Amino acid sequence: MDPKRDREEDEIQLDARDAAQRKTLLRVLGINVGQVIVAGVVGIVGDSTGLLGAALDNLGDAFVYAVSLYAVGRTDVAKVLVARLSGILLTALAMMLLVEVVRRFIAGAEPVGLAMIVTAAANAATNLVCLRLLYAHRLQGVHLKASWIFTTNDMLANTGIVVSGAAVMFFGSPLPDLMIGLAVVGIVLKGGWDILKEAREGQHKQ
Repeated sequence: MDPKRDREEDEIQLDARDAAQRKTLLRVLGINVGQVIVAGVVGIVGDSTGLLGAALDNLGDAFVYAVSLYAVGRTDVAKVLVARLSGILLTALAMMLLVEVVRRFIAGAEPVGLAMIVTAAANAATNLVCLRLLYAHRLQGVHLKASWIFTTNDMLANTGIVVSGAAVMFFGSPLPDLMIGLAVVGIVLKGGWDILKEAREGQHKQ
């Protein structure tokens, strides 16, 4: 056996894996930027707390994918720091959304149920694409595990928004939209805590 040759082969494999990770993260980053724009605009026009929450969540995702790109090929310490930053960001976004839900509950809102259903269904479909892209990389570092958790949370949130949009139309009430807003807060908070837990475990393994 030639140790030098083995090291060179390992380096080639690592470079190829890093390149694949970067390509995947760039794709999901582009998808999430599009989701932020669409959900944000429709959420404002359609007066939907749920869609605004989804847009805020996607904005956090886009940031996580960007910093995960930074972590690709770097040390485990850098990857843990990226995951920890992602978890803190997600928790902060959840708090911002909670404030918005409370504000809308007090001030009143008139969400458009059909807009909620169509937009959230489209977002869910693109979330499936992201999950498929990330699946092969989800165990290749705590930073990528964070990306997987974020995208899974998005899928759950958008499914809930579709259901709440139907409830808004059926009952003629904004309460289902506010309720899904609160549910999204819970989903986002849990995701943040899960990522922080992964970061702690990753740090202990170093």
